[in-house]
Amino acid sequence: MSDCPKSGLQWRKSSYSGATTDNCVEVASNLPGAFAVRDSKNPSGPTLTFSPDAWKEFLATLR
Repeated sequence: MSDCPKSGLQWRKSSYSGATTDNCVEVASNLPGAFAVRDSKNPSGPTLTFSPDAWKEFLATLR
């Protein structure tokens, strides 16, 4: 998905993102039919979006 609205998303920081690490990501799950991911250090930067099936597969791969 490429047309991700930047406003109205409710972002939450990954539990793996710590205060002392530079690897910080945030996820928004309130986008209908998609999950959005961004770098929390650059909130106005690019946003990746995943379909629900792609998001499930991504999480399964990480586990």
